[in-house]
Amino acid sequence: MIRVALIIAASLYAAAGGAAERVVALAPHLAELSCAVGGCNKLVGVANYTDFPAHLEKLPHVGDAFSVNVEALIGLKPDLVLVWDGGTPPETTERLAVLGLRVVPIKVNKLADVATALERVGQLLGTADAGRAAAAAYRKRLAGLYERYRGVKPLRVMYQIEANPAFTINGQSPISEAMAVCGGVNVFAGLSQLAAPVTKESVLAANPDVVIYGEQDMGAEIRHYWAAFPQAKAQKNKNIYSMDASLLGRYSQRMLDGVEQLCSALQTARSKP
Repeated sequence: MIRVALIIAASLYAAAGGAAERVVALAPHLAELSCAVGGCNKLVGVANYTDFPAHLEKLPHVGDAFSVNVEALIGLKPDLVLVWDGGTPPETTERLAVLGLRVVPIKVNKLADVATALERVGQLLGTADAGRAAAAAYRKRLAGLYERYRGVKPLRVMYQIEANPAFTINGQSPISEAMAVCGGVNVFAGLSQLAAPVTKESVLAANPDVVIYGEQDMGAEIRHYWAAFPQAKAQKNKNIYSMDASLLGRYSQRMLDGVEQLCSALQTARSKP
């Protein structure tokens, strides 16, 4: 009950505040969203692994959602702390709110949420017009992707994170949603965990048409893994592709760059006899 009250209080406080001038973003995608609505110059601190736009790497890093350097954060004197609703643990949000910081959770859990988040961040940073424009452009681009790939031949897809053991994602992942935009079907959508190891037996039983992996430096390991299964569809038809994991792994405008990259790979697979 106390936890709920604190979060509500923090939200009310945030709603009452004016346009923020000193912002700390506690997730890389929140920093990207801030920049997308013209608020890059208002960022005074960011989370670890924030690397886009590149100049944000020079800003003070205050940890991440699970391990925040509160002393460093307070020292930046922010008038707004953006946290990821659904990603930042509630106890982190509570702790910051109790300290009197203006904390606002931004909900982004699927592709369509990015547009709403752009509008919300724009309001908070006093760049509402830029936020609405960015959101409209994002919605138009996403709708165009759905339209472009509507009716394409469905392909069964596995997104592989590791090789030994093989890790993959379930249907709740944004990558699985991206597959659907491109006419792909996640062969491991039914897994109970967002990301989980899968046995070689289950991979062979699923026998995906296409394998996508997200770390280019893992290419040799992934290809070695599949070389052991010459009759598997993806291996037999040479439909194993890499893509930039940072694009689909962050809920920002750049997610659609990742969707296009994924769709392009699936179209290449479809073009083969």
